[in-house]
Amino acid sequence: MRENELSQIIIGKAIEVHKQLGPGLLESAYRECLFYELKNIGIPVEQEKPMPIVYKEVKLDHGYRIDLLVENKVVIELKTVDSIIDVHEAQVLTYLKLGNYKLGLLINFNVPILKSGIKRFVNNL
Repeated sequence: MRENELSQIIIGKAIEVHKQLGPGLLESAYRECLFYELKNIGIPVEQEKPMPIVYKEVKLDHGYRIDLLVENKVVIELKTVDSIIDVHEAQVLTYLKLGNYKLGLLINFNVPILKSGIKRFVNNL
């Protein structure tokens, strides 16, 4: 499946989770539920995927983790914050760059309507 098709499915499932749970829970609760929803429809997804840093040809496991990685193509970073700030966006862009991924979704579940909490990022590689 292509990244755009995956992003539509991911967003649909995130909206479903948000409709069921609403805002106000911990990020880990939304991550588990979205992970469940994607696995349940047969989409390969990894949870808390390690993201090493490569510096001058040295691979450093610095403890960064992608919240969800779908089909080894789409990075999903989840938040439960009052508002998205620049550092959240930079985090997604960095994951895209370091992992050479094409598409990233930043999803903030701490909003009344989830559509307003979703930002899409494209890495032009």
